[in-house]
Amino acid sequence: MKKTWKRLMLAAMLMAAASPAVQAEHLIIMSANDTHSQIEPASDGKSGVLRRLAAYDQARRENKNVLVVHAGDAVQGTNYFSLYGGKVEYSLLDSLHYDIVVLGNHEFDNGIDSLAYYYKNVKATKLSTNYDFSDTKLAGEFQPWVIKTYGDKRVGFIGLNVNPVGMVADGNFKGLRYLNPMDVADATAKYLKEIQKVDYAVMISHIGYDSMDPNEPNDSLLVTKSHYIDFVIGGHSHTVLKPGSQFSNVLNADGKVVVIGQNGKSGKYVGKYDLDLETGEVIYSLVDIDSKLDAAASQYTSLQSWLAPFKHGVDSLMNNPVGQSVRFMKNDSWAAQNWICDAVMQIIPKLTKQRAQFAIMNKGGIRVDMPKGVVTEGLLGSMFPFDNRFVILNITGKDLLEALKVMAYRDGDAVSKELKVAYNAKKEIVSAKLNGKEIKPNKTYQMLTIDFLANGGDYLNSFKNCERLFVDDVKYGSRVLDYVKELTKQGKMIDSTDEARMYLKK
Repeated sequence: MKKTWKRLMLAAMLMAAASPAVQAEHLIIMSANDTHSQIEPASDGKSGVLRRLAAYDQARRENKNVLVVHAGDAVQGTNYFSLYGGKVEYSLLDSLHYDIVVLGNHEFDNGIDSLAYYYKNVKATKLSTNYDFSDTKLAGEFQPWVIKTYGDKRVGFIGLNVNPVGMVADGNFKGLRYLNPMDVADATAKYLKEIQKVDYAVMISHIGYDSMDPNEPNDSLLVTKSHYIDFVIGGHSHTVLKPGSQFSNVLNADGKVVVIGQNGKSGKYVGKYDLDLETGEVIYSLVDIDSKLDAAASQYTSLQSWLAPFKHGVDSLMNNPVGQSVRFMKNDSWAAQNWICDAVMQIIPKLTKQRAQFAIMNKGGIRVDMPKGVVTEGLLGSMFPFDNRFVILNITGKDLLEALKVMAYRDGDAVSKELKVAYNAKKEIVSAKLNGKEIKPNKTYQMLTIDFLANGGDYLNSFKNCERLFVDDVKYGSRVLDYVKELTKQGKMIDSTDEARMYLKK
């Protein structure tokens, strides 16, 4: 009997040795951020909502545990939002079967009541840990955290939102109470781990990898102060973070590597986070959303049919030529910034007798590239989609220099040819000249801008101190469209210069 028992034990040991080890469960998180109404492929051939759905569905077929999230700014940037006000994008959040969504600042572009009208129908879990909506029409729609269970592991998610002051037009977030992410994020992650007993705490963020203003929090700074956040799914700053780089792998307060991911903008990439639920290891990668997904995307015939009437409206604008451009201008290039500032300086004398000595616009307001060749009405509508008006301000040199310092912190902004500004490595202004003369703190100047900036948008708070001399009653994008049409009548083409008007002095 003993020999039989020994033989059985030996056989069991040999079988165990020959059997493959049981693999730990993984959670695959697919993430988008700052897709900005990019429903169709962009001008470079990347992106497209049908392709994105194909990438998500492929992940769902290939993996047991898949979660799909959107880290904010699903809207604003193409004529789909300008024409339809969010109906397309907010419906697509469910058509693409997002599990969790977080708000971006552009979700507020048509006001909080309009956002509530569409967002109440979104079926995905809506997360916001640092916005209190109690006094708004969004009351009760958002959760401060959510927990998902996979096998015997619990994963907690929190959602962090950007400070609306300086990012959202005044009045568009009335009733919302903002809490600083630095005070909320790690404290909530600690609660999830110690009280709710989650194994991992994930932050879905729309505060940016870095900040436009030195006083505002961001993902990279927050992680260095944290103890409980395991990895970050980011948005807002349009950063493409290279997986495995020093920027993606950041040390927290305990010296632990925390992965931060972000996928640029317009849905040209989707982030993929592979979380080993046993070890906690996170492997972050980028998935290209391009023509390789077209065959798989072609199966979504019902979704294509639903999109067809919206596409027809957009195409009617995109097929209406209004001008010609001598050159290609990337939307965030000096050429595009210089062109819009110089153009508005030519537009304003036709609207008012009030003189403007120079113009400051926001480079973030230029949403798409200017192509070489034919320029259409729809293209210009996509470039300048915001509901902003021209404003002429009386501004002191002191307030102007304060604003230029904020602009230098983000490596310059759009200014007209009359201004030349140099700053040093510490982002201090070393020279600021208007028509070749140094700007004097005690002198008053007349500046052309838009009401978003005049209200302190993009953290230009000193503009709020200024007297308003003129306020237009028409969207400035419409003024730009009329300007281009007039250029065409005169036989002129759109052109610009690559000159850096705000620059680092070495």
